[in-house]
Amino acid sequence: MAAGIREKQTVALKRMLNFNVPPVKNSTGEPVWKVLIYDRFGQDIISPLLSVKELRDMGITLHLLLHSDRDAIPDVPAVYFVMPTEENIDRMCQDLRNQLYESYYLNFISAISRSKLEDIANAAIGANAVTQVAKVFDQYLNFITLEDDMFVLCNQNKELVSYRAINRPDITDTEMETIMDTIVDSLFCFFVTLGAIPIIRCSRGTAAEMVAVKLDKKLRENLRDARNSLFTGDTLGAGQFSFQRPLLVLVDRNIDLATPLHHTWTYQALVHDVLDFHLNRVNLEESTGTESSPAGARPKKKNKKSYDLTMSDKFWQKHKGSPFPEVAESVQQELESYRAQEDEVKRLKSIMGIEGEDEGAISMLSDNTAKLTSAVSSLPELLEKKRLIDLHTNVATAVLEHIKSRKLDVYFEYEEKIMSKSTLDKSLLDMISDPDAGTPEDKMRLFLIYYISSAQAPSEIDLEQYKKALTDAGCNLAPLSYIKQWKAFTKMASAPTSYGNTTPKPLGLLSRVMNTGSQFVMEGVKNLVLKQQNLPVTRILDNLMEMKSNPETDDYRYFDPKMLRGSDSSVPRNKNPFQEAIVFVVGGGNYIEYQNLIDYIKGKQGKHILYGCSELFNAIQFIKQLSQLGQK
Repeated sequence: MAAGIREKQTVALKRMLNFNVPPVKNSTGEPVWKVLIYDRFGQDIISPLLSVKELRDMGITLHLLLHSDRDAIPDVPAVYFVMPTEENIDRMCQDLRNQLYESYYLNFISAISRSKLEDIANAAIGANAVTQVAKVFDQYLNFITLEDDMFVLCNQNKELVSYRAINRPDITDTEMETIMDTIVDSLFCFFVTLGAIPIIRCSRGTAAEMVAVKLDKKLRENLRDARNSLFTGDTLGAGQFSFQRPLLVLVDRNIDLATPLHHTWTYQALVHDVLDFHLNRVNLEESTGTESSPAGARPKKKNKKSYDLTMSDKFWQKHKGSPFPEVAESVQQELESYRAQEDEVKRLKSIMGIEGEDEGAISMLSDNTAKLTSAVSSLPELLEKKRLIDLHTNVATAVLEHIKSRKLDVYFEYEEKIMSKSTLDKSLLDMISDPDAGTPEDKMRLFLIYYISSAQAPSEIDLEQYKKALTDAGCNLAPLSYIKQWKAFTKMASAPTSYGNTTPKPLGLLSRVMNTGSQFVMEGVKNLVLKQQNLPVTRILDNLMEMKSNPETDDYRYFDPKMLRGSDSSVPRNKNPFQEAIVFVVGGGNYIEYQNLIDYIKGKQGKHILYGCSELFNAIQFIKQLSQLGQK
């Protein structure tokens, strides 16, 4: 894992786009021009990793969806990147019959079955296009990498592997098998791309255990056929196997339902919680002010804007895990720094009397103007800096509006106190009944966290009072019905000890952010600084990675796919602490857990962690799933 999964998946995609060989150049030094055809799954995998410019640099002149209306381009090769579904195979066979392209490089996101391969072969023979099908590859890239150390299984059809799907009371054995096979297929692809065979640990009696059993079997079967194993040979490149194997910790979402409901306070998690943010792109609606009409002034149309929050965005990389007030302050500092640089360039140009001259003319001035030349040469960098400042000003302003209108700082602090058993300065009933604090979903999230974290369920009389207050606040009580069943079933009496005993530390309001004329008026918003505490998933990882004896994890099953005979023991054979680990949450994950793991590993020099989940949801999406389960 020395090279992150993001880098390895990107390398695999670039290799695929170069016809599965090292980069090919023609005699003029130009890339070979080609068309990329993908389905929605392929689009989601490529989107967070390769920009349109990068695709163009690799010779991709067009990128089109498989099922869109496409014209024939008979003198250009086509690279396909699709799931091997019946529908996709039919459309590819149709393309062959219609002679759309010069040649066809067929790449499947997951392994294609022999019968479907035969369907393509028959179509190629029937269309007299056998020689045009240049290559057919299984790419084993059926997962989406969002960060160097974070991946999810799918964005399309994610309801198929959702928390609701796995926990439906009426689910059949066949349906559960299908869900588990879907998850295992993606995890198998992940480890093929990573180039490593993990040691697997999982809790007993959960969906995570079902995944572990199936994944162990699939890995072992692949290793048994040494000649065709995906974990040997040159396909992964030499030297990618680290001396010590990584640990895969499979956990079930049911071990901790409070964290996904929790109001958060860090930048990335807040953006995901309150804005439209998926696959590293945030979509905002920005009002353009007012316009006059015969009926008087009315709001202008709202413009929709999209921003990519990528690895190349240094501000995002530095601050995505920071508490929001720090982010607001940093944006303001960046803006002031930019203005100072911009004014310096303008001042120097004004002194020289060359405001209107272009860069070329300025560079021809004498050496005495080296300072000016330096300032002007930094203009492209300056403009990029301004673009990022504008981006984060708009995103942070949108987040701040939600914080203020819904009092999210108050919710975050209150929930932290509930989860850590601290003294509450306001009754829960008052919080729920306050018409100015939050949406119905905010109130339901708060109450569910209280209900989950309580050692004893509230009395029937108290519960009826809470229910009435929630109903009066416009809440749907279906999620509570499900949580009551879940808590009774899982006997979560020990849950209160699961969340640590520290609360966020309030500080005085930020003076810099409070300055008159500041972009961010934080008045009335609490400046809460997070205190580090390990969430349940992080604590489980710590126990297993550091080989600690703990009642919480002592009974976890142990699988080693490299053992030729299937073996299982709760006693690990390896007694040394692990240096690399992958945490995977069956049933869905969130940015709060991800950030908690990142903060944890910062104090562990030389150790690496990857966080993965079957789907990535925010609290509102999770509430909807709980509501659907509660209605059954």
